Formats: sequence, C-alpha cells, structure tokens
Amino acid sequence: MKVLTWQGKRDVRVEDVPDPRIEEPTDAIGRGPDAVIDAVGMEAHGAPLGKVAQTAAGLLPDKLARTMTDKAGVDRLVVLHAALKSVRRGGTVSISGVYGGEQDPMPLMEMFDRGIQLRMGQCHVRRWVDEITPLLAGDDDPLGVEDLRTHRMPLEQAPQAYEMFQKKQDGCVNVVLAP
Repeated sequence: MKVLTWQGKRDVRVEDVPDPRIEEPTDAIGRGPDAVIDAVGMEAHGAPLGKVAQTAAGLLPDKLARTMTDKAGVDRLVVLHAALKSVRRGGTVSISGVYGGEQDPMPLMEMFDRGIQLRMGQCHVRRWVDEITPLLAGDDDPLGVEDLRTHRMPLEQAPQAYEMFQKKQDGCVNVVLAP
C-alpha cells in the first residue's frame, strides 16, 4: 500500500477536501485512500465556534470547567470531518489527535452508509513497537514520518520542546527527540 502524507498546508480550506492531492494518487482505481489519519484533534483551525467554546471553558474556575467539559464539551471537528470525507468506502480513519468533547455531532449516517472504520486511542504504542521500529530506523523513511517533523531537539530538552509545541511557538508542529 502506498503511504500518502498531506501536511497541514495553510492554503487548503476545509471545503477543498477531498482535494486533488489526496485523490490523484488513487484516481486510477477511483476510490480514495484506504486509510486517513487525523493527528490534529481538538486544536484544529477552521472552527470558530469550537474555539470560542474552548476559550470560554478556559476562563472558568477549574472545578466548573471540568464539569462543563465533561457534560457539554465540544471540539473543533473540521479535520476529523475532512478525514471522514476523504477515505474510501470501507476505509479506516485513525485518530491520534486528542478529542475530549461529550457533545460532538458526528455524521453517523454517512459513516454507516460508507462502512467507515474508526480506530482511536491514547497511544497504544507497545502493541506496535516491534513492527514499526524497523520501519523508523532505516534511512528510506517509508512511513513519511520525517516529513511531519518541524524540530529536532536533544532528549534533555523535552520539557522545553513540549512547551514550544503547546504554545505553537516557532512554527512547531512535531518535535523529534534524539537521545
């Protein structure tokens, strides 16, 4: 299976998905990619109402914010919805981006009709380490992970790297920590 990567280009609008950069490599069979990965989660751009709700919750006292998020939380779902629209019928959408909303609307009828599989979880890495490590250790990068890296830092700087990522400083999207 060919691995396609489509990085978060700022010039692409939500209404452009599925877009030719996704459809062209699979156009010969006319079906779209077998799998799509949402690695963004609730911090996606392009959802002004979701951003307002998240910002408002951040202004509440911690105890009240936790309760509100647990009972009425919403996420910015533009990337997830784009992933669902991009994958082929019977394809798989994997979610590694973090979502926390309890009231998020999902297009369940479309998902059911198209037989889309959802895979998600909080980093069940141990299950896959032995299979993925050889692919990541080589120089050829068959999974395209180097394309996702914006920064490389020594392991000792992990706290600073996380802060830079969290605050979206210096264009930080993904940091590779080198031992």
